[in-house]
Amino acid sequence: MDLHIHRENTTLRQHVTERLREAVISGTFTAGQKLVEKDLCAMLGISRTVLRESLQQLNAEGLITNIPHRGPVVATISREEVKDIYQVRQALEALAGEGFAIHASEAQIQALQDCLERLKAIGEGRSTDSILDIKNLFYRILLEGCGNDVVKNLLTQLNNRIMILRRISLSGTERLPHTIKEISDIVDAVSMRNAKLAKKLCARHVANAAEAAMKYLDL
Repeated sequence: MDLHIHRENTTLRQHVTERLREAVISGTFTAGQKLVEKDLCAMLGISRTVLRESLQQLNAEGLITNIPHRGPVVATISREEVKDIYQVRQALEALAGEGFAIHASEAQIQALQDCLERLKAIGEGRSTDSILDIKNLFYRILLEGCGNDVVKNLLTQLNNRIMILRRISLSGTERLPHTIKEISDIVDAVSMRNAKLAKKLCARHVANAAEAAMKYLDL
């Protein structure tokens, strides 16, 4: 992964923060890995001042931890935290699915259907990144159309940590067919404007993802 920053219109700190965030979420930087400022400055082509501002932001997002006498390291997520995150995600996404079935426009429902077709078209050889890109788009559409800004904002705040767990839950090839079936059922429910069913299916989808993630955390 090329981390070097090319200066454009947005601020340098925003560029650095986004690049480091992507590196953590993608697994380029692994849980527990020490982040050496000198090395990062060289890779990114930036000063320590800019780097430290970005690391402070990632610390606030829960992606890195500052350990006394050691410095910044990539945060690890304990089993208890994983359970807590999935519990919150399950409740919020159930509300998002319910709200989407009620409030979404026909164009938003069509966009969700298009995401499903793209997910179905993915072959077994596709990378996890390709799958995650489509799933992230699916959830952006779901949240935009759910009609509940509180649910949208809370899930957006959790998104970075959810993406790490989503990558874990999809790390086994056997999970993808189940994911596609679950997403397909959700799309069918919201297309029929069946809010109660959409809520139930969204909750079940997250519960199944949690089970898959916990399985791989135990390996």
